[in-house]
Amino acid sequence: MTTTAAAPQAFWLAGRPATGTDGFDVTSPWDGGLVGRVSVPTAAQVEEAVAAAAGARDAFSATPAHVRAAALDHVSRRLAERAEEIARLITAENGKPLKWSRGEVGRAVSVFRLAAEEARRFNGGEAQRLDTDPGGVGRLALTRRFSRGAVLGIAPFNFPLNLVAHKVAPALAVGAPIILKPAPATPLSALLLGELLAETEGLPAGAWSVLPVPNEAMPALVQDPRLPVISFTGSDTVGYQIADSVPRKHVTLELGGNAAAVVLADWSSEADLDWAASRIATFSNYQGGQSCISVQRVIADASVYDALAEKIVAKVRDQVVGDPSDDATDVGPLISTAAAERVESWVDEAVGGGAKLLAGGTRDGANYAPTVLADLPADATLAGAEAFGPVLSLHRVNGTEEAFAAVNDSRFGLQTGVFTRDLQVAFRAHRELEVGGVIIGDAPSYRADQMPYGGVKDSGTGREGVRYAMDDYTYERVMVLTGLDL
Repeated sequence: MTTTAAAPQAFWLAGRPATGTDGFDVTSPWDGGLVGRVSVPTAAQVEEAVAAAAGARDAFSATPAHVRAAALDHVSRRLAERAEEIARLITAENGKPLKWSRGEVGRAVSVFRLAAEEARRFNGGEAQRLDTDPGGVGRLALTRRFSRGAVLGIAPFNFPLNLVAHKVAPALAVGAPIILKPAPATPLSALLLGELLAETEGLPAGAWSVLPVPNEAMPALVQDPRLPVISFTGSDTVGYQIADSVPRKHVTLELGGNAAAVVLADWSSEADLDWAASRIATFSNYQGGQSCISVQRVIADASVYDALAEKIVAKVRDQVVGDPSDDATDVGPLISTAAAERVESWVDEAVGGGAKLLAGGTRDGANYAPTVLADLPADATLAGAEAFGPVLSLHRVNGTEEAFAAVNDSRFGLQTGVFTRDLQVAFRAHRELEVGGVIIGDAPSYRADQMPYGGVKDSGTGREGVRYAMDDYTYERVMVLTGLDL
């Protein structure tokens, strides 16, 4: 999808369209064609948006639940109605294959629907009698959750609609104003979402803004005391810089990973290994590997390693690489040529250090071929870093204990997939693996949008998933009623 040069697209300032004095081009990672031109807010317009968000705090928090729920329902319906158009926009600006863009739109439909449902039942309150001790006779505590204040949502490029939805929808559900900063490479999906939000009724001015400001302008927003909550998705380096710079703010971080798929000895039938290999091959390459829970490491018991490795390599080679707008394409380009060059340099380093290249290992512009490595040196960059590209390494282990130790031997801890049929091992994995999520019988890349999603160690803090983000955007406040005849 390319367009001819046109006036810059407006951004959304306190719920209304606005343009600044400057703009930037959004280009396709696939062919470099112009996808759109976006207007950049001026410093004065950013100030206006922040002031509006801070000023809307009390009014928005007091908005009836049915008003917020109706707005969220409207966005969910409109996303569904315009699904194909939006999917093609995601593919155009992001480069992900159309099949995955369609899935992303479907997930965003669900996120807004879930948020509407949660808005209707959230904050019902919890009553607690206090006469368990003599001093509490006649007293009753009522605990409810209230907005912490305006949210600064900072979104990444890899899911330019759904990860925006995971910041905007929970904020609107709890009545917290939000300023959304989309990734500079992929702002168009967020701006289209703003178009749908602008169709809603009943939300106060200042309840939401979508500001495509450059990354250089982010520190000022992060530091602004009128934005007491920050929800960031991106690299661990930037995320912890943000958290360290504002220690008194409530900061949630959804950061990187180097997700492992563990295949244990009991997962040994031909059908089992075919399933594992298929899921691993698919989810090491979906989104071009540009997902925090993309499979990066396969940790396989020695008893199944050889057969599994052969199947994985065959299925990775079967991945269809090409034009992301083609329905048949499985793997499209990375977000930029620079991103592909980084992946290329890490693979070349690993091979130079002794790793065996079993598939892939070639680059063409922003496209990097689906790649499989074996015998990865422990000191290779790929051994510890997040590849964020279509690269998979295979590791042979002896037994469950060694497999789980290998998973935990990482500074990241987002999600792990464990292929086993042993229920006791499943519970052991849940207990021992230092990650935010354990997926049994499938790749680590599974995510349902209502479940808690997030990690430990360098994978971040806090949780997404609609209800869990709503908790992060609010705090408990207790009221004690006195003189009651209970």
